[in-house]
Amino acid sequence: MERPKLSFAQIFNMSAGFFGIQFGFALQNGNASRILQTFGADVEHLSLFWLAAPVTGMLVQPIIGYYSDRTWNRFGRRRPYFLIGAILTALALTLMPNAALLAYFLPPILIGAGMLMIMDASINVAMEPFRALVADKLPESQRSLGFSMQTFLIGVGAVSGSWLPYILSEYFGVSKTAASGFVPDNVIYAFYAGALVLLASILWTVVSTKEYSPAEMAAFSKDEEEVEESKGISSIFTDFSKMPLTMRQLGLVQFFSWFALFSMWVFTTPAIANHIYKVAPGDTNSVAFADAGNWVGILFGIYNAVSAIYALFLPAIVRLTSKKIAHAFSLTAGGAGLLSIYFIQDPNMLIISMVGVGLAWGSILAMPYAILSGSIPARKMGVYMGIFNFFITMPQIVNGFFGGLIVKHFYNGEAIYAIVMAGIFMILGAISVLYIQDNKKSHTH
Repeated sequence: MERPKLSFAQIFNMSAGFFGIQFGFALQNGNASRILQTFGADVEHLSLFWLAAPVTGMLVQPIIGYYSDRTWNRFGRRRPYFLIGAILTALALTLMPNAALLAYFLPPILIGAGMLMIMDASINVAMEPFRALVADKLPESQRSLGFSMQTFLIGVGAVSGSWLPYILSEYFGVSKTAASGFVPDNVIYAFYAGALVLLASILWTVVSTKEYSPAEMAAFSKDEEEVEESKGISSIFTDFSKMPLTMRQLGLVQFFSWFALFSMWVFTTPAIANHIYKVAPGDTNSVAFADAGNWVGILFGIYNAVSAIYALFLPAIVRLTSKKIAHAFSLTAGGAGLLSIYFIQDPNMLIISMVGVGLAWGSILAMPYAILSGSIPARKMGVYMGIFNFFITMPQIVNGFFGGLIVKHFYNGEAIYAIVMAGIFMILGAISVLYIQDNKKSHTH
C-alpha cells in the first residue's frame, strides 16, 4: 500500500516547525562565539565550548529516534517530541545571553556554555523527529520535495534569525555594544524573539499535521522484510552494526562536510574581525568587533537565504542529473566560497563567498537524507535518522577537540586559516559523494 501524495500546503504545514528551529539555531550559530568571547573565552578555546552541541546531538538524537519510533499516544508519534524540544530550547534562548546576570555562584562563561549545551540538546529533541516525519508521511516520489521544503523553511528561518541583531541595532536603535562582560541589547532582544518564534512555529505543525496510525503505518510497510528485533534501547547498537551500506558511505561525505561547517560557525567571527576588520585579538568591546559580529550575522543570513532559494530548484536538478551529482556540485561550490574568504579585504565582497556556502548548505540539509531514506526500513526510520546524526556530530567533536589546538599551534592564532581548511574539507566531501552506491533498501550485515 503506497502512502498517498500530499498537497503542497500539507507538506508546508508538516515542515513549518523547522522555520522556528532554524531561527533559534541561526541565533546560536551567529552569536554563540561572540557571546562566549564576551564572557572571557579565548579564540583557541571556542571550539571546546562548541563541543556541547555535537556531544549532546550524538547522545540525544539516536535515543529520541528510538523512542519516537515507539511512541503512539493521543498527541501522535513525532509531535510530542517537537513540543518538548521547543519549550526547552525557548528557555535556553532566553537565558544564554543573560548569563552574566545569573552568575552568582559560577562564572558567566560556564553558565553560557551550559545554556549552549541545553539549547542544542533541546533543538535535537525537536529536530530529529522532523526528519523521520517526512519519511512517515510522504511516498518515495515526494521525499526529495519534502526534504527540500524543510531546507527552504530552514533557510527562511535562518535568514530571519541571523539578520535580527543587525536590524535591531541599525534600524531600531537598539544598542550594539555593552559594558565589559555583558552581551549587547540587540543580541539579547533577538534571542527573546527567537524563543517566541520557535514556540509558535512548532505549535503550528503540531496543530495542523495529522500523523498516520500504527495500523496505517503497518499497511504501508507490508512489503518490508521482517527481522527479529532486539529488546530495549540496546537495540540501537544492533541497528548501528547493521546500518545500510549507503549510510556507511554517506558517513565519509558527512565527516568532511560537517567538519567544514563546524569550523565556519566557530571561527568566522574572529577570522573576519581579525583578517578584514583588523581587530586585535581579545578586543571584544570595540565598535569594530561589534560591526564584525553584526556583519557575520548578515553573511550567515545570506548563505541561508541562498540555501532556501536553492532548495526550491534541487528537485529539478536531481531529475536532470542525480542526487549524487547535485550534492557533489553543491559541496564544490561551498568549498570554493570558503576558500575565497582568504583573498577578500572588502567586507561586502564576502557576500559572493556566501553564495557558494549557501549552495552547499542547501544541499547538505536535503540531499543526504533523500539519498538515505530510500535505503532504510520505514519501521526504523526514526532510529536510523538518529544514528545517521552520528556522522554529523563525530566530525564536529573531532574538530572541537583539535580545531582550537590547530589554530593556536599551527596557525599562530590566525582563525582565517581554519576557514581555509574548511574549504578544503568541503571539496573533499564533494569528491567522496561520487563513490556512494545509492541502492534502495540495500543492507549490509
